Amino acid sequence: MELKGLHHVSAITANAKNNYEFYTKVLGMRLVKKSVNQDDTSMYHLFYADEAGNPGTDLTFFEIPRAGHTYPGNNSISLTSLRVKDDEALAYWEDRFNEYEVVHEGIIEQFGRNVLYFRDPEDQRLALVSDETNQGVAGGTPWEQSPVPQEQGIIGLGPSKLTVPQAERTVQVLTNILGFRKVGSYDSPGGGDIQVFATGEGGTGAEIHVEEREGLPKERPGRGSVHHVAFRVEDEQELAQWAEKIKQARFPNSGLVDRYYFKSLYFREPNGVLFELATDGPGFATDEDIEHLGETVALPPFLENKRAEIEAKLEPLDTTRNR
Repeated sequence: MELKGLHHVSAITANAKNNYEFYTKVLGMRLVKKSVNQDDTSMYHLFYADEAGNPGTDLTFFEIPRAGHTYPGNNSISLTSLRVKDDEALAYWEDRFNEYEVVHEGIIEQFGRNVLYFRDPEDQRLALVSDETNQGVAGGTPWEQSPVPQEQGIIGLGPSKLTVPQAERTVQVLTNILGFRKVGSYDSPGGGDIQVFATGEGGTGAEIHVEEREGLPKERPGRGSVHHVAFRVEDEQELAQWAEKIKQARFPNSGLVDRYYFKSLYFREPNGVLFELATDGPGFATDEDIEHLGETVALPPFLENKRAEIEAKLEPLDTTRNR
């Protein structure tokens, strides 16, 4: 058993319409699924990814309209990064962010790669990472109908950074339970080192970065915070093996959960960060034609009989321009 890399990251927005505008119009990602949170069907669950929603390219958002500000701190997923093809693409994005008045910090070198830190309109902490030197897991293919040229488009998820008060507790789970390996470190702006761990083929699409910050208060999540990070598992059979391994390690967990587009298992590591293991399939084209992904509210079969009730509670979100 070996995790293949990052599967998806799920975050929180307070405004689905504005979120859709930014991630499709400014970042040029494709909305591949407009659904609802299966645990609370009163909120949208929006999925942005490459042309087909391939595993490892997917950034998702739960809409919580009354969500307050995030107060950043410990015990959190404190950064989500997105991959672009090369340094030339990264330079394109710096110009684009200037054009669209996106808050950013300029291109820097970090862990042997060029990186561009930026924020979305709700202060989601993000970075673009150049794949110029990447020799690990391959990225996806940007959507050809994106407002961003394919050569400069986002090709998938890059490393997620965890900020925790006791790094060793998280590291033990990553290495001893999940099979990650340490591949290096780099300086933290807050002092000390940020440790880098990789799984599978490694590279930008298969890394977790761990920052230890003992003096920070615990993060108070809201709009602009990250709910969980998910890792790729080959199939349901392998997911069952992971479930048994996590159970034997005495971590409370969700057991196998059917998300229809993939099967999942959730558990929290000792610093409180929520991890998900998710299968690569069956994928987002299961219930929609690939040419029309994300245009209508998609519900798994076990919620279809409640469609009228669910849609009545949702603020209409016009995604017909997603075509």
